[in-house]
Amino acid sequence: MLFVAGLAAVPGGKTSVRVADGFDLPVGKPNGEGYYMSRGFLSYHPGEDWNGVRGGNSDLGDPVYAIGNGYVTFAHDARMGWGNVVIVRHAYVENGKLETVDSMYAHLDRIMVRKGQQVLRGQQIGTIGTNRGMYTAHLHYEVRKNLFIGINRSSFARNLTNYHRPGQFIAQRRKLPGGGRTAPIPINTYKTDGEGFVFPESAAKKKDSKAPSAARTERFRVNRFGDMGD
Repeated sequence: MLFVAGLAAVPGGKTSVRVADGFDLPVGKPNGEGYYMSRGFLSYHPGEDWNGVRGGNSDLGDPVYAIGNGYVTFAHDARMGWGNVVIVRHAYVENGKLETVDSMYAHLDRIMVRKGQQVLRGQQIGTIGTNRGMYTAHLHYEVRKNLFIGINRSSFARNLTNYHRPGQFIAQRRKLPGGGRTAPIPINTYKTDGEGFVFPESAAKKKDSKAPSAARTERFRVNRFGDMGD
């Protein structure tokens, strides 16, 4: 297993990140106190929605936390059904092997981190929002096996090929080895910020692929009915 010292970027589209020593829930840290899961992982909804127990918009502006140590690969207003989104890439050790996942946090009222920033487990990265009133305040979050998804979820199958069940992933990994060390992770695996989104030319043919082989680039669009965030 290769670990590297420090947190400086390394050549070849990689950077080093603090290895996650475990994962916690992104609201009511560490165990979701004061919140409940209003919608879970479904065939059309590959994540979880978390609401405050007081209902309505009572949780608007409440803190959202990084589920584990990681590196911010996206921190932007993605518009559409997403609103403000943060994506954090994590490295962790499981069965002696270095693994990587992305955690995604959507519909945020405020973004409190920037792309390229290192974050720690339990660090506040934003606040719960409504995506400009499109939804009742809640946090939608996902844990992705596939590092190519980014904000372009519609081009990938919404199943366990590309995603973990978030609650199950966290429950099984509350404490992990490797804390205090760093490891290399790939970056720039999808288009971000002003670079535009990447859309495969034939999404139907590539839905189960790990990375689109042919793509066209489009700028961010205002589209309430595109790749809905749920």
